[in-house]
Amino acid sequence: MSYSLARSRPIYAMSKTNDPILRVAAGSQVEIETFDCFENQISSDDSSYDDMDWNKVNPATGPVYVEDAAVGDVLVVTIDNIELSDQAVMAVSPGKGVLGDQVDQFEAKIIPIQGGKAIFDENLEIPLNPMIGVIGVAPEGDPVSNGTPGSHGGNMDNKMITTGTTLYFPVRTDGALFALGDLHAAMGDGEVCVTGLEIAGKVTVSLNVIKQTELTNPVLETDEYFGTIASAETLDDAVKMSVSDMAKLLEDKVGLSFSHLNMLFSAVGQTQICQVVDPLLTARFLIPKWVLKKYNITSIV
Repeated sequence: MSYSLARSRPIYAMSKTNDPILRVAAGSQVEIETFDCFENQISSDDSSYDDMDWNKVNPATGPVYVEDAAVGDVLVVTIDNIELSDQAVMAVSPGKGVLGDQVDQFEAKIIPIQGGKAIFDENLEIPLNPMIGVIGVAPEGDPVSNGTPGSHGGNMDNKMITTGTTLYFPVRTDGALFALGDLHAAMGDGEVCVTGLEIAGKVTVSLNVIKQTELTNPVLETDEYFGTIASAETLDDAVKMSVSDMAKLLEDKVGLSFSHLNMLFSAVGQTQICQVVDPLLTARFLIPKWVLKKYNITSIV
């Protein structure tokens, strides 16, 4: 079955207390309309900090209740398509981002999207990398702001979360309560000024369930890689967690000693930064599928 979900009632935190606005069975496809991360409040370069309602940041559309998903399962989300609007926005603010201590005032910039490019200025057209910044399920405990990533997903700002990627989320409440938002037309690893090319749009996803499968943090799959995603208070801890998660997922499958698995990770694995500007920092660890195929491994979940 296919469904469409309008952005009429956004949520600002992932929570098991959020009322679902759509119920679907596993195997359904849903088109989800989203605001940009500022809830479309910035319409010109002249927008000011005081014009903004900062309680309406990182809105997500949802949640979607997946009827077959129960605690202890894994929600499988395949990103079938990302459709962008015709303009993006970026902004900087004092104290925000890696160089926020050198920013004197809030400044916004409207960036048109034309011909498959982002028109940064008269000199530069940026190739698009449509991606999803906020995506996930309800956490087990207290609500988590959509500005914060975690084991439930959330604001991971991972540029590999794009068309064709499949994500695996641990289900912590019945129905999973899936939601997404915060699209980017493009973003560099780190998202160092706190914004990518923030943009409204529509995302089409297919939702499935793997029953009773242990998973601690989100996992991604592309045509070329499997990846573990982890968020922590420091980048060091996020890196360690992502590598440790991969080891736990593979140690019973690959048939190597832990020492040799560790060597394999160092030889072919890729540690990469997702974002370094949210309340928790996010890293990913990738293993190429061609390596896993040598050990007859077709899935790590």
